[in-house]
Amino acid sequence: MEFAYDITEKQGYHLVRLKGNLIEKNQANSLMDEIEGLSEKENSRFVISLDEFKYMNSTGLNVLLGILSKARRSGGEAVVCAVPEKTHSLLVITKLVNVFQVVENEDQAVKAFQAN
Repeated sequence: MEFAYDITEKQGYHLVRLKGNLIEKNQANSLMDEIEGLSEKENSRFVISLDEFKYMNSTGLNVLLGILSKARRSGGEAVVCAVPEKTHSLLVITKLVNVFQVVENEDQAVKAFQAN
């Protein structure tokens, strides 16, 4: 399955749904361009949903870190939710679970924003 994404503006945040496989940097160029534009606006909080995500390598990890960096540089935050087991293992192995706030679902992600 090819990489795809969609971004939906919600009340106070953007929902970023990643889908398919992310293994090459150029697959995410348009995503990162959109994130850049959105992070320049007031609402730079992102919920990154991986419920339809299948596979990523270091490129995918870099994309996640890029979203988080852009959000934080603009005073926002990014929370990852609905992480498949294989991807969660990758986040644990790379210790990125200590960098990202990882929660079960979108509702918990929104609550995480409210807690900060």
